[in-house]
Amino acid sequence: MKQIIEHFTDDDLYKFTMCCAVIDNFPRTQVKYRFTDRSNLVYPPGFDVELLKQIKLLEGLRITEEEISFMRRRCPYIPNWFYSFLKGYRYDASAVTVNQDEEGHLHIEFQGEWSNTILLEVKVLAIISELYYIMTGQDVLLDYDDYYHRTAHKAERLIEAGCYFSEFGTRRRASFEAQDTAVRALSDKSVSMSGPGRLTGTSNVYLAMKYDLTPIGTMAHELVCAIAGMYGPQMANHLAMETWSKTYRGALGTFLYDTYGWQIFSLNFSEDFANMFKGLRVDSGDNLEQFKLITDKYNSLNIDPRTKQIIFSNALSTDSAIALQKKVEGKCLPSYGIGTHFTNDFTAVKPMNIVIKLIAVKITESWPFFCDTCKMSEDKGKYTGNIETVRRFMEAIHATDR
Repeated sequence: MKQIIEHFTDDDLYKFTMCCAVIDNFPRTQVKYRFTDRSNLVYPPGFDVELLKQIKLLEGLRITEEEISFMRRRCPYIPNWFYSFLKGYRYDASAVTVNQDEEGHLHIEFQGEWSNTILLEVKVLAIISELYYIMTGQDVLLDYDDYYHRTAHKAERLIEAGCYFSEFGTRRRASFEAQDTAVRALSDKSVSMSGPGRLTGTSNVYLAMKYDLTPIGTMAHELVCAIAGMYGPQMANHLAMETWSKTYRGALGTFLYDTYGWQIFSLNFSEDFANMFKGLRVDSGDNLEQFKLITDKYNSLNIDPRTKQIIFSNALSTDSAIALQKKVEGKCLPSYGIGTHFTNDFTAVKPMNIVIKLIAVKITESWPFFCDTCKMSEDKGKYTGNIETVRRFMEAIHATDR
C-alpha cells in the first residue's frame, strides 16, 4: 500500500507551535493520549496491522530545508532553536499501541515524552481517515474534479459574504488529495475574484508552502488538559495563558477557551489577559450564545469587542459561516476556521468523527504515576477522558452537567 503521509510538514501548524511551547516550558513531562471514534465504527479486518505499517513509515520522514525556509519566512514567531530540534526529530512508532478487538473496533494509545509524542496526533488521524476509505473501497468514489468546482463555489460564496476564512481540515480529510484539491480551489478562487471576504490561509503547513499561503493555527486543548492534570483544573486556563505568552510574547494571541467550559475560563480571563490576547476561538457550544458570553465579558472589562478577534470553528459549513457573519459583523473581528466541510464533503462518503486526546500526564519521568485528565468543552458529546475524572473535574470547578 502507498505511504499516506509523505511530507514532514503535512501537519497542522498548531502541533508545531504547541511542540515548541512544550519544550520551552515542560521539557520532561510525560503524557498518554487515547483515540476515540465517536461513531463507534467497525473497521475492516487487518486495519490495525495496516495502520501500524503506516505509522512505522513516519519514522523515515525528515524535514527539508525548503520546509524550514518556508516556516522561517511565514512563521517568524517560532524561535530559531526549534528548527534545530525539528532537523533532529524522528517519529517513533514504539510510542504507539494499536489493536482491534473481536468486533472490529479500533483502540490506540500513545505514551512517552510530551515533546516527542505531540507530533503524532494529526498525522495518525489523517492516516486513519484515508486508510479507512482505501480498505473499505470507498476511495474510488471520490470525484476530485467535481470536488474542485464545488469547493471553489464555497469560496466564492464566503468571499462575497465578507467572511475571512481558513481551511482547518487535516485531521478528518478524505485523503491528502482531497485536502490538496480543496486548498488549491480555495486559493485559486481567492486570487481570481475580489470581494469583501478572503481566504486567510490553511492549517496544513505543507499545503501552505505549496500554494504560498499563510499557515494558520495557535494552540490546542491539550495544553490546558495537561496543565489541569498536573496542577488541577481551577487555574489551568490561567497557567496555560501564562505559558503561551512566555513562549510567544504576544504572537499567536488567540486562545482556545472551552476546555472546561466558559464559566471557569471567564474567572481566569482577567483584564490583563483580555488585553494581551488578540481574541478567542469558539470550538463548542452554540456559536451565538458563546459570542454573547465573549462580548459581554469584554464589555465588563471596558474593552471594545469590535477590537477583538473571535474565530468560530465549531463544525462550520459555508451556510453556517455566512449566517454567523450576518449576525456578528461589525460587533467583533470575526473569522471562520472550516475543517471537514472543506476536506471531506464528498457526496459518496461519510466523514469520520474521530479524535485523539491527551488523557494522563506526569510532570517528569521520575514520577511513579500518571495523573488522569480530561476535556469537557461546552458540548457534553465532546467530553473525553474517564467518566470518574470528568466528574471529579466538574466538582473541582463547580460545573453543572451540560
